[in-house]
Amino acid sequence: MGRLMKAIVVATDFSERSDRAIRRAKLLAREHDAKLHLVHVVDDDQTQSLVLAERNASTELLEKLTLSLQEIDSVKCDFHVVLGKPFFGINQAARDLQADLVVIGPHRRQLLRDILVGTSAERTIRTADRPVLMANGFPAGLYSRAIAASDLSIYSETTIRKAKSLGLLDRLNTSLLYVFSDPGLALMNRASLSDDEKQTYIAEARNRAEKEVESFMDRIKLDGISTILQPSNGSIAETICKTTQDLSAELIVVGTCSRSAFTRALIGSVTEGVLRHSDRDVLAIPPPQNEAVP
Repeated sequence: MGRLMKAIVVATDFSERSDRAIRRAKLLAREHDAKLHLVHVVDDDQTQSLVLAERNASTELLEKLTLSLQEIDSVKCDFHVVLGKPFFGINQAARDLQADLVVIGPHRRQLLRDILVGTSAERTIRTADRPVLMANGFPAGLYSRAIAASDLSIYSETTIRKAKSLGLLDRLNTSLLYVFSDPGLALMNRASLSDDEKQTYIAEARNRAEKEVESFMDRIKLDGISTILQPSNGSIAETICKTTQDLSAELIVVGTCSRSAFTRALIGSVTEGVLRHSDRDVLAIPPPQNEAVP
C-alpha cells in the first residue's frame, strides 16, 4: 500500500501536554513518511507589543525544535506561527497546509472551566474539518491495537473508512466495538427476576446486537477487523474506555457525529465522554463536509 498521509499538523504551546503530541506525531510522520508541520498559535487578543514578543520567542523555540526533529529524528519538518484563537488558528493552519491529520495534546482537566466554555482541545475537534488525534497516552512506540467505536450508523461507516484510508489502521489489530443497549436492561435490575431470567434477557439482547453488527460488517466490507459486543452498563463512553483498557489498546477511533445528527449536543455525547475520560489516544473523525451537521 502506498503512502496515504502526506502532511501532519501538530499543535504546540510548549507544554508537557503538547510535547506528548509532538512525540506521537513524530512517530506517525516517520511511519508514514509524512511531513510534519509544527504550529503554535499566538493569541492576538492582547497588546501588540505582547503579541510581537510572544511571536518572536515562539519562533526561536520552534526553530530549535524543528532542527532537532530534522537532524536527530530524520523527520521532514517545518514550523508556523499563526495569530488568532488556538482552536481556530490550528484548524485554519491545517486547511492552509492541506494536512491529512491534526495532532493535539490532551485537554486540561479543569471541570468547572470545561463545563462553562469547553477546552481548546475540544473546540479544536468540534470545529475541525479533518481528523484530529488527541495524544493522551505516553508514546512509547507505534500503535499495535485499535478500537473503533461504532453505533452502526452511516456516520460510523464513514469514520472507519476514513481511518483506513489514512493508513492509520494498517498493520494494527483492529476491533470494531459496538456497545449495545436495550431499555429492558436498565429496567431489568429493578424487576424481581431470577438470575437465570436476567441472563436469558441479556443473551437475547446480545443475539439481536450480533445480527445488527453482522449486517453492518457485510455492508462496509472491510477485511481485517474483528468485532466486540459489550452491553451498556450505564455510560457508553465509560464502557468504551474500559474495554480499551482491558484489551490494552492504545488507540480509540470515534466519529464526531452520532446516529442522529439532531442528538448531537457538543460533538456527540459519547465522543465527548471518551475525549474527557480516556487515558488512551483518541482519533476523532468528522463527517464529510457534504454530510456535516450544524
